Amino acid sequence: MIEKENVKLNESLKEHTTYKVGGTCKYFITPKDIDGLIDLLKYLRKNNIKYMILGNGSNTIFSSSEYDGVIINLCNLNSMVIEDNKIYVEAGYQLIKLSMDALNNSLSGLEFAAGIPGNVGGAIFMNAGAYKSDMSNLIKTVTFLDENLELKTLKNEELDFSYRKSLFQSKDYIIISAVLELTPGKKEEIKDLMDRRKERRIESQPLDYPSAGSVFRNPSEDVFAGKLIEDLGLKGYQIGGAKISEKHANFIINVGDATGEDIKELIDLVKVKVKEKYNIDLHVEQRFINFGE
Repeated sequence: MIEKENVKLNESLKEHTTYKVGGTCKYFITPKDIDGLIDLLKYLRKNNIKYMILGNGSNTIFSSSEYDGVIINLCNLNSMVIEDNKIYVEAGYQLIKLSMDALNNSLSGLEFAAGIPGNVGGAIFMNAGAYKSDMSNLIKTVTFLDENLELKTLKNEELDFSYRKSLFQSKDYIIISAVLELTPGKKEEIKDLMDRRKERRIESQPLDYPSAGSVFRNPSEDVFAGKLIEDLGLKGYQIGGAKISEKHANFIINVGDATGEDIKELIDLVKVKVKEKYNIDLHVEQRFINFGE
């Protein structure tokens, strides 16, 4: 069913999250193709074995406990074809790489994604975005496995996209591929915009430490989570190896041997402080996994 080289035992999840935290998982499996994925899921369901789909781990915080089940990574679902201004791409394809492919084909629309270290499936799941743009602006259709493991396709307007949300967050669906529609542009202008944004990221974000990007959603267009945290004097506050960045207060960084528990405790503390001071409930963009809750 699954080739041996696609199965790792007692795999460290630190190697599969951008925070570089987590315990081990019993099995880490990378199915070869869609048929292999379906066969694996049927087996796991039949035998009542716990599992989860993990992309690049760029928005995931694992506890230090063992994940007593199967982590499935779709990195082998990574085909990509560009036809005119449409991109046909599978879920395991890297988003940053896709933004460069768009640039090289003089297609505009993915400039915002040049600094997002996720894969296409995760980006659609979270409706990832930056610079007032997101995946929902580009998606034409998404193909996925439904709860019965049947391949289905939905159009953009059927996917319930909103700020950092999609239909997939409330359904037992697994994203397989998507069709994106971009706008023809001038390569030099697209590259110039991406370069300027890269310089801004280097100046304003702690890119030299493991992190998972912005921790909290901005409460509104004119209220920024990072500003609220900074005004509370929490820049540089540290629990264990987890620290609120002194460069950008909406980033938590791993400055040593941080654990998922350190990060969660720091996130919980920030939420309490912001609630007490501003009566604002900050929404965490990242997911906590295997914390026994």
